[in-house]
Amino acid sequence: MTHSQEYSTGRRGHTALQLAVLVVPITITLWLLTLLDPVHAQGALVFGIEWVPSLGVALYFLVDGLSLLFALLVSGIGIFVTVYAAGYLRGHPLLPRFYFYLLLFMSGMLGLVLAGNLITLFVFWEITTLASYLLIGFDHASATARRSALQALLITALGGLALLAGLLLLGITAGSFDLLVVLAQGERMRESPLYTAIFTLIILGAFAKSAQVPLHFWLPNAMAAPTPVSAYLHSATMVKAGIYLIARLHPVLASTDLWIWTLTLVGAATAVMGAVMALRQTDLKLALAYTTLVALGTLTMFLGSDDTVAVAAAVTFILVHSFYKAALFMVVGIVDHQTGTRDLHALGGLAGRLPVTFIAALAAGLSMAGFPPFLGFIGKELKYEGALAIATEPVLVAGAAVFANALMVAVAATVVLKPFCGRRPAALAEVREAPAALWVGPLLLAALGLTFGLAPGLVADSLVQPAVTAILGRPEVVKLKLWHGINLPLLLSVLTLALGVAAFVWQHRTRALLSLAARCLPFSADRFWDRALAALRRGAYVQTRFLQHGFLKGYLAVTFGAVAVCLLWVLADSGGLSGELNWPSLTVKGWAALALVLAGTLVAAGCREPLTAICSLGAMGVGIALIYLFFGAPDVAITQLLVETLFLVLVALVLHRLPLASEIHIPRWRIADAALAASVGIAVTLTMLVVLQQPFDSGTKDYFEQAAVPEAFGRNIVNVILVDFRALDTFAEVVVVLIAAVGAAALLGGSLRRRGSQQLKNPGRRL
Repeated sequence: MTHSQEYSTGRRGHTALQLAVLVVPITITLWLLTLLDPVHAQGALVFGIEWVPSLGVALYFLVDGLSLLFALLVSGIGIFVTVYAAGYLRGHPLLPRFYFYLLLFMSGMLGLVLAGNLITLFVFWEITTLASYLLIGFDHASATARRSALQALLITALGGLALLAGLLLLGITAGSFDLLVVLAQGERMRESPLYTAIFTLIILGAFAKSAQVPLHFWLPNAMAAPTPVSAYLHSATMVKAGIYLIARLHPVLASTDLWIWTLTLVGAATAVMGAVMALRQTDLKLALAYTTLVALGTLTMFLGSDDTVAVAAAVTFILVHSFYKAALFMVVGIVDHQTGTRDLHALGGLAGRLPVTFIAALAAGLSMAGFPPFLGFIGKELKYEGALAIATEPVLVAGAAVFANALMVAVAATVVLKPFCGRRPAALAEVREAPAALWVGPLLLAALGLTFGLAPGLVADSLVQPAVTAILGRPEVVKLKLWHGINLPLLLSVLTLALGVAAFVWQHRTRALLSLAARCLPFSADRFWDRALAALRRGAYVQTRFLQHGFLKGYLAVTFGAVAVCLLWVLADSGGLSGELNWPSLTVKGWAALALVLAGTLVAAGCREPLTAICSLGAMGVGIALIYLFFGAPDVAITQLLVETLFLVLVALVLHRLPLASEIHIPRWRIADAALAASVGIAVTLTMLVVLQQPFDSGTKDYFEQAAVPEAFGRNIVNVILVDFRALDTFAEVVVVLIAAVGAAALLGGSLRRRGSQQLKNPGRRL
């Protein structure tokens, strides 16, 4: 087969793969669209199966207005991202792997937003964490991608641990992990003494996932991922998971001062900080990444309220942001793909060279800036109306919204106008329009923003109103209109545009001031993260050197010393032994076996020759086996003999490598070892005597006697317990022994080979 034939075969294989992958989001989207009318009529649909009934865990899926909105965004935008990735990563050798990661990500998000059980919600939550790590670090050869992926994984995984604890407390308090049951107990949850702990743990998980201050810095760094991943992650998936969780648990946790003030203040701080940081960026993709923080902060701020207008504004903005953010990320990817750069200083005049891309960028940018007749204008009007309706702090919320939106206007103008207008650099003279697979997605997404702006009723009744009803837990009526008349929200929109234009005109001076201020700061969250990881590594190193010092004798001393101290402490605390002990009667053969054990112990402790010590230990083991045999446990006795035999054989194999006892003999250490051994022996003996004084409970013995034959088909109760009732435990023990044996064999084999090679090089040297 020639090289061209191989390339043609590879292209056909990739094309077939792309079509197969594309079928998945298309099928899911079409199925979800068929549920719009049933959800609007019935409110919620539940379907699924029992998963772990004994733990109350069910694989139920809940489809209501909120979950349907997010699921449609995940699958619908997934269609455009899949098509876009086919053109953007065309010919990439790891394209099949990328599609696997993408489908894993999509499945995790769909399972998360549709989960009808708290435990299954967490399982899918962690799937998105793992999938995002793989996608962000897809370019594994890049140190930046690896660092960003690890950072995103650690922060969101730590948040996930907090979330797990919060969900467990929530389910235990509610008496069920079923989401519908939990959502129906909002009043009880808010009055629970565990409310503060539940809220804190859950909100930490949501804030980590949705990149709220001070856990925001991982999100801009995630731009190290390929552009299709950024378009998907920032618009419809992972970062929106935290927003979904806040919205989903709104009926349970909202309407308290803790909820309102936490979400309002943190959301406002995130929105303002993200807007300021976005304006100072010269990398188009990084600027868009920071505007995602603005959107997430705004959504969090509005979800802190239980006012209908504020929640409707949040839901509408979820749609608005998903459309324009996915489109703009794809546009930036096209610019980078066709020109090889995303730097504002190296771009300009591309409108004539990339006309279709420019149209998509212009439409998406106008929606982002909130110009009529785009859906973004309706969303901005609702945001201002909702901000003014928040009773607690309307001035704070409205002020933060105006400031953040004004800078968003400036960023939108920068992303759209700077690359496409002005003078084109000579290096970009040969730039050509991208293939259709790249520009069809952003063009259609921008067209959706315009369509729903001109006809907002298409989404108001089918998506926005059911979602608002699900969030607030009560029936609501939401109407979206392009024109609300001349009112205060309209005046705030005009003020926003004016401030945004001013910020765009003076952006060079503003960017310089912001960069100077950033350099003057003693530290940033990103640098603090690096220092924290370095401190963690140093602490781990010091701890490891202290605990794992490499001396087996030290490990054994600590282990046995801890056992002795704990046993003696418990015995002293419980009152110890009574005056009368029920000693078993011993025959002559019993005393003989006991004497053999004592003799072997004393010889092993006092001898200086390794072989003598090993044989003494063997004699002690034989004595113990005889005791087992005399007291009616032949199986245990045989096992003891086999273990002693195996031990002697293994030790004999390596005996020639052991130093003489005289070489390591230090009297004071031998005394300490003897004292430690005596302490452990006394503690274990006293413990056994105390146990023997207690009344014997034969319940377990009776159960195994009755169940051995009918359930396990065996009359040897010990064997039945080991191979049937404790089969998994026994299997694990066998695996541990096998692994230890393989490791020992490998170490011994390698050591013997090295010694043999040394003997060949130095034949006169004694091994």
